[in-house]
Amino acid sequence: MDAKNLLFIMSDEHTRKALGCYGSEIVRTPNLDRLAAKGTRFKAAYSNSPLCVPSRASMATGRYVHDIRCWDNGHPWDGTQPGWGHRLRQSGHPSTSIGKLHFRSSEDNNGFDEEIWPMHVRFGVGDLIGLLRKNRTTYPSSRSAAKEGEVVINGPAMMAEAAGAGETNHSDYDLRITEAACEWLLDAQKHGDGKPWLLYVSFVSPHFPLIAPKEFYDLYPHDRVPMPIQYGPDERPSHPTVVANRDIWNYDDYFDEAKVRRARAGYYGLCSFLDYNVGRILAALEKSGEADDTRIIYTSDHGDHLGDRGIWSCSTLYEESVGIPLIMAGPDLPAGKAVEDVVSLVDLYPTILDALGEEAPTEEAERPGTSLFRIAGGEAPDRTVLSEYHAGGSITGSFMIRNGRWKYLHHVGYAPQLFDLESDPLELDDLGEDPAHTEIRSDCEKLLRQVVDPDAANAQAFADQEAKIDAHGGVEAVISRGHFPEHAMDRYLGVE
Repeated sequence: MDAKNLLFIMSDEHTRKALGCYGSEIVRTPNLDRLAAKGTRFKAAYSNSPLCVPSRASMATGRYVHDIRCWDNGHPWDGTQPGWGHRLRQSGHPSTSIGKLHFRSSEDNNGFDEEIWPMHVRFGVGDLIGLLRKNRTTYPSSRSAAKEGEVVINGPAMMAEAAGAGETNHSDYDLRITEAACEWLLDAQKHGDGKPWLLYVSFVSPHFPLIAPKEFYDLYPHDRVPMPIQYGPDERPSHPTVVANRDIWNYDDYFDEAKVRRARAGYYGLCSFLDYNVGRILAALEKSGEADDTRIIYTSDHGDHLGDRGIWSCSTLYEESVGIPLIMAGPDLPAGKAVEDVVSLVDLYPTILDALGEEAPTEEAERPGTSLFRIAGGEAPDRTVLSEYHAGGSITGSFMIRNGRWKYLHHVGYAPQLFDLESDPLELDDLGEDPAHTEIRSDCEKLLRQVVDPDAANAQAFADQEAKIDAHGGVEAVISRGHFPEHAMDRYLGVE
């Protein structure tokens, strides 16, 4: 396969259910739909952990979360465990990032020649609230220690009250990212004159707050916005891990039907706003004259529940949270193809190296990923793809694998869950304790344990989190620190 440039576009919290090309009859994403039509769409793509920091760390390194121990938003990747960016840099490929990275700091070696408008975890520490997983009822949600004496309303109440039409620091930031990406693509001097380049463009949309610019919000009249699935109190899953998540991240306590529809319209509007910005970047690539020599990847770090099952945001292993869009287009990729094989973000490590004509060194051969070019070409390996969650809202470590039509969730110390995604794509019928499926669950657990020892990983996560809590002054100090507001973009960007 010939080496080509690579434009890698990533969003934040974009569930695969919210794109037209993935079957949504509501959400308008014409630019991403066109990209899928001329390229390859992966129908069963997954985040390796449904939370920003662990997902992005896993994606960058091509390794599972339990391996790199970036468990939560308080354990950011610091570049010491090499990723694809380091490999490209060592091989002389120009590489630039624009936008959200959510690593520890730009002072670390993250593998890029240049980071433009980078967003990393706050103060190089991140959000420590999610480390408080033992004996928690609800997380504090109203105070931030960003400045002495500052109080910021953020969390469950803000999610419900703020949703609607408007401009935010998030949308301003995404416009800034778009402008910078277009300028970069149209400035040939930035591309170098040697090996193919990589441009990584990473948006914040459609991450909450669920406030969309008015022209995009208005695309979704409330009477056409559907209510979430399993939303009624008597419909919601009763598995202890799901109940605990709802109790700990108690967003839905602040919603009524009108607010639900307004919030979902805000999310859909952000998806269309994101699509608009992607369209501008793709147009700039065409105008640059380099489109024929450039491959494109679009994906997201994880999804969003949007009230499904009474849950908001991410942090579970249900499809709406852990399932992501993944689209590739350009040379050596089939046009209009939909791939059924299960893939995940760790597959991007070998994919990116392949795209730019590089091979992983021998010592890195044990990474779990497989090049998506191979999979798109019909060479899917016999393997088990893993996702896991060890962060805020979870009372135990949770692990997910796909075994054909079966989706198996292993919760350490609790009953498993099992879903038949062929007959039950919405995961409404939990077969985790159904006697008729005992053998299937046993087979799935065996496959899981070939990839990870869930008990050992769970113990390590809790131990690392306790150590970090102690290092930051103990539980009360972490509670006093508060839950940092995701919408305080001024401090993310390092400006006041």
